[in-house]
Amino acid sequence: MSAFGGDRSDAASGSRKAPDPHPRGGATRGVVKAAEHFDTLERVKLPAGPVHLAIGMFDGVHRGHQAVIGAAVQAARRRGGLAGVLTFAPHPSVVLRPENPTRLIFSPEVKRHLLSGLGIDFLVEHPFTAAFADTTAAGFVALLKQALPALEAVYVGENFRFGRGREGDIALLIEAARAAGFAVSSAPRLSDGGAPVSSSRLRALIAAGQIEEANVLLGYSYFCSGRVEQGKQLGRTLGFPTLNLRWAPDLGPRHGVYAVVVTDAAGVDAPGVANWGLRPTVESAPPEPRLEVHVLAPTRLTYGDAVTVRWLRFLRPERRFADVQELRAQIEIDSRNALAALRNLSAQEPPKSA
Repeated sequence: MSAFGGDRSDAASGSRKAPDPHPRGGATRGVVKAAEHFDTLERVKLPAGPVHLAIGMFDGVHRGHQAVIGAAVQAARRRGGLAGVLTFAPHPSVVLRPENPTRLIFSPEVKRHLLSGLGIDFLVEHPFTAAFADTTAAGFVALLKQALPALEAVYVGENFRFGRGREGDIALLIEAARAAGFAVSSAPRLSDGGAPVSSSRLRALIAAGQIEEANVLLGYSYFCSGRVEQGKQLGRTLGFPTLNLRWAPDLGPRHGVYAVVVTDAAGVDAPGVANWGLRPTVESAPPEPRLEVHVLAPTRLTYGDAVTVRWLRFLRPERRFADVQELRAQIEIDSRNALAALRNLSAQEPPKSA
């Protein structure tokens, strides 16, 4: 498709505000307490008080994950204790299925940011190694109790499995936890339109470009963040200057044109139309997909500025045009379609807990 090929834009202002648009270090529009971070269970050191722990991979931090973690946070607040999340890095598939590992929805850095925004007091990213994968279900429960002596309850999804060969299920966890002196809360899986709210379904939707449906599962708008880089200024020569962002997701959306909202470091939003793809009209063999955004309002954004792009609707797939005149005409159509779509859509922030 090559919808765009350009340089920095003359386009982004607006008035809609939304907290903390830049997971990688931009201005924040809502104060989010940073969770204490530990890189292994053995290093966890916490102040006194009962501990309520949500456990899972939480890739995407979708509505189902938010429900599990929210239950832990609410219980900890009621009990005057601490709420935490235990997750694992890398994804277990990297160790158990290295020839075909699961592609992640968000980077570990973005995942940390999203989890911290849910009001937890601490986050543990325990290494998922071959040795850890060989830990028995009983051994895992013992490790939890040893690392967290004040553990009062754990919170998991109903399909939670643990231990060597996924031998442990909810029933076994409840039995082992009772013997170890803590409780288990299992959240039922959420559904939407009769289909489960799950990371696997979310990955499929994103890969297919079904961003609106993906956003329903997330409970917020799919997004990426980066800094404006200098491009080849092809968009400027076409009359559609673009912001070029370096972005290399593990799981990328379908190549195509999208209606987006661009947020600058000051927290100002503007409508935009984004092209994510290989730009076949202007590139013979690009090494990797590129993200370019034409901002549909005045802007002062320039090279090096941090921006967040929130993806709201897929407009059309990538394709090659006969010449740049045909490309220019299509960009005009894309811009009108993006503005029309954005009149009926609004960018939703990830949930924030005070």
